[in-house]
Amino acid sequence: MASILYRVRECIPDARSALRRARAREIMRDKADLISAPWPQLKPVSTAEQYAYALRSVGTARLVAHRDPVVVIPVLDELERRDAITFDAKQPKSLLEADLRLSPRLGDLWPLPEGVTLTPDSISPFGAPNSEPEDDATGEELDRMVAVLGPLSLNVSWSCNWRGMPYVKNCGLQLGLNRVWTEQTTEVSPGEFVVRITLGTRIAWTPEGEAWRRDSGLLLGEQQQG
Repeated sequence: MASILYRVRECIPDARSALRRARAREIMRDKADLISAPWPQLKPVSTAEQYAYALRSVGTARLVAHRDPVVVIPVLDELERRDAITFDAKQPKSLLEADLRLSPRLGDLWPLPEGVTLTPDSISPFGAPNSEPEDDATGEELDRMVAVLGPLSLNVSWSCNWRGMPYVKNCGLQLGLNRVWTEQTTEVSPGEFVVRITLGTRIAWTPEGEAWRRDSGLLLGEQQQG
């Protein structure tokens, strides 16, 4: 079941300020019980600036592309010509999947066209080569991620029990760094640092949910489904 998101409407000037506001020692510390470990997700490299930054510490990335013969395929052909890409032996019908070897000589191809997604295999301290992006992190690990984030995009989620709410499924808090929420998806947005409260649809539109939002003391924006 989807959650309902409410953006906390306040000016957050940088990633570290957003993290301080989001973490349990602030909003969740004051308003929640049973807080989970943070779940960080490094998002795809979408801009030339992000690509240049990722080159400092990553060697390979995972590429997924639509089979668009006009826009996407010529770029993939060029990557193959430059011996930078290795396609999977088995391919899904609607997509192409490959490993891409990052190097400065590919910088002139950025930004890649819409329909191509590139996700780094690993960037210290965002995970080791064999780690999963869904792995929880400690607070200290998350601090290190934010300290070296630069232009990269990171989403962080916590599950928690909002104090006084009768239901807790899909309740929690989300942190978006260099991301903006658009129609149930997030898109790259340099310098956009946001904190969002999440409520399950079972409680969001009930009198209890409305009372919690009113009494929370938080200035919240309009509902968004995610």
